[in-house]
Amino acid sequence: MRNHTELNEFILLGIPQTEGLETVLFVVFSFIYLSTLLGNSLIFTAIVSSSALHTPMYFFLGLLSIFDILFPSVTCPKMLFYLSGQSQAISYKGCAAQLFFYHFLGSTEGCLYSVMAYDRFVAICHPLRYMLVMRPGVCVGLVMAAWLVGCLQATILTSFTFQLTYCGPNQVDYFFCDIPAVLPLACADTSLAQKVGSSNVGFLALMLFFSICVSYTRIGIAILRIRSAKGRQKAFSTCSAHLTAILCAYGPVIIIYLQPTPNPLLGAVVQILNNVVSPMLNSLIYSLRNKEVKRSLKKVFHNIVFTAVE
Repeated sequence: MRNHTELNEFILLGIPQTEGLETVLFVVFSFIYLSTLLGNSLIFTAIVSSSALHTPMYFFLGLLSIFDILFPSVTCPKMLFYLSGQSQAISYKGCAAQLFFYHFLGSTEGCLYSVMAYDRFVAICHPLRYMLVMRPGVCVGLVMAAWLVGCLQATILTSFTFQLTYCGPNQVDYFFCDIPAVLPLACADTSLAQKVGSSNVGFLALMLFFSICVSYTRIGIAILRIRSAKGRQKAFSTCSAHLTAILCAYGPVIIIYLQPTPNPLLGAVVQILNNVVSPMLNSLIYSLRNKEVKRSLKKVFHNIVFTAVE
């Protein structure tokens, strides 16, 4: 990517309408971010350390835990840095990197949700063929495809945003470098970049959400055909944690896009829910609603305590 700008840095103005609350926000977001790192690290450790969890479902869950560590790490450290009273400046290359990795990890994680929905569809609707359909090569291929889609999406969005000339002002009216916040600072026509950004993000999100709805519609029909109440409950329990995580991920996005008129504060709150809160909730959701994960976590805690005592 060539640098056509005279600017060396941008200034992040932070969360709109929160002047004077920096200390409170620093404490709250520090707690959430550290909880996110700890919770998802424990889930990943539990999955890796337990041979009973070496199945396609938990392979995808382990990857989700990694993404839930990386995704908030794109925006949280810098946000906590300037909330603590340090510099709000971010370099031009740093801003471009933040935008790239935000969309790369966000798009890849969205694809991973879709893959996990397909995995549950095969497990419930075609249980006898599950291990044949979701064999290791297929799982790795699906993950590689998710990474490729995320990388392609982020490359397109970042290229269209930063091929423009930025010659001042340099104040980004947001808490991180995102397309709607950066484009108004360009000293050139941004209509093409805006169209590409909105259409690409909207199309990918719509396609992924549609694929998830298709998978769970088929799953719902299959569950209703199960005669025993115990069988229906067991089938639903395997999907409940994933469904809850999807609602946490897509719920805020749906709220922001259903606004009749954009609200900067509401938009920032929704982004914070997506960037910071949802990754923390995922670790709680999967640890509290999954017996196998809870059992493995207990073993991890027991080994930690036993090692500390020795």
